[in-house]
Amino acid sequence: MDHPLFADDMKLTPYWWDDAPRPDVPKNALPDQVDVAIIGAGYTGLTAALVLARAGRNVLVLEKGEIGVGCSSRNGGQIGSGVKPGLDELTKRYGRDGAVAMLREGYASLDYIKTFVKAEGIDCDFRNSGRFIGAHRANRYEQMAQNFESLKGIVPIEWEMVPKAEMHNEIGSDAYFGGAIMPHHAGLQPAKYVNGLYERSAAAGAQIETETLVIGIDKESGGSAVVTDRGKVKAREVIVATNGYTTRLTPGLQRRLIPIGSYMIATEEIPDDVMARLSPKQRVMNDTRKVVYYFTTSPDHKRMVFGGRVALKETDPKISGPRLHAVMAGIWPDLKDVKISHSWMGFVAYTFDHLPHIGQRDGVWFSMGYCGSGVAWASYLGHKLAHKVLGDEEGKTAFDGISFPTRPLYTGDPWFLGVAVAYYQAMDRWGP
Repeated sequence: MDHPLFADDMKLTPYWWDDAPRPDVPKNALPDQVDVAIIGAGYTGLTAALVLARAGRNVLVLEKGEIGVGCSSRNGGQIGSGVKPGLDELTKRYGRDGAVAMLREGYASLDYIKTFVKAEGIDCDFRNSGRFIGAHRANRYEQMAQNFESLKGIVPIEWEMVPKAEMHNEIGSDAYFGGAIMPHHAGLQPAKYVNGLYERSAAAGAQIETETLVIGIDKESGGSAVVTDRGKVKAREVIVATNGYTTRLTPGLQRRLIPIGSYMIATEEIPDDVMARLSPKQRVMNDTRKVVYYFTTSPDHKRMVFGGRVALKETDPKISGPRLHAVMAGIWPDLKDVKISHSWMGFVAYTFDHLPHIGQRDGVWFSMGYCGSGVAWASYLGHKLAHKVLGDEEGKTAFDGISFPTRPLYTGDPWFLGVAVAYYQAMDRWGP
């Protein structure tokens, strides 16, 4: 690579893949008929496959690439409990009871993934490290404190405000005006996690076929014909689990999702004493910007893994890498000369109402639109979606029946994204 910040052997693949490469999946003949066909082998699809296979259903998972090759193995590995809109906004839309139920669902998703990983024994470097949220402006510190206080008694929230004078106990930086600790938040190695989901769903009996492109879903009597580049399979039920990679295969879903590239870098190894100072408690971290930056240490606490949005339009990781490095060095000047070992990106899916959505549309089941919080949401709602297919009470969620909005003339190409990013960047600098 030709940038002075790039290591000689810098890779344009996720750092996570070094320890957890994409599994070598055996290729089998496609069955003629299945109970459930699932499109997408990421967190949502594999979690749903596991639940359905263990319930005795004949399940086929179809993935156009490799296992978890989308954002399921490209994300920051951070696990939170948040619903993007606040209590007041949700109350305006859905009433007090609906708002409270949605917020509580976020905490249920966090509890679910913690319990699930432990019960399944998935080796994914799971750590209950807690989260530090840095206030990038002084007024954001007060806003955070007020927001947390408003949630007391509504959700099982724990938090602790950290004034600037005490911030070095949490982060070796002077870039923030204090922050907050969310002790119940967690982190994991995302590629190891999706590999574990694959292993368990395959062991449960789900047939998983990679490098298999679905090119059509045709309604037929008693189900659907799922047309692939390897042949046709009849399925009684179809689940679409494509999130940020949703295509014209399901245009009704595509026009309700906004694919947004999220960019990440990993550094070369950093001396132990420096890492101990920069991140003394090895928490997952982010800040209060609307165009957020998120970061943490690698599982072995030897590197910094740093992500965010650094361009108005989608760009090349060779371009985004140095830009992310500049932001990182602004937080930690000690890292201004450390080199980049990996630079990559993946697509997350936002929705126009900033909420995840689950249910059935145009004859297919779906769960998607996790708005950057997909590690917990995709796992939890993939589980819920499977139970919906089974017709179980366990499938009920606070998001059932809510409108899944789009915008006039929008077909899935976010032409407005640059303007929106510029607006939010301006709000981060000068807004309330």
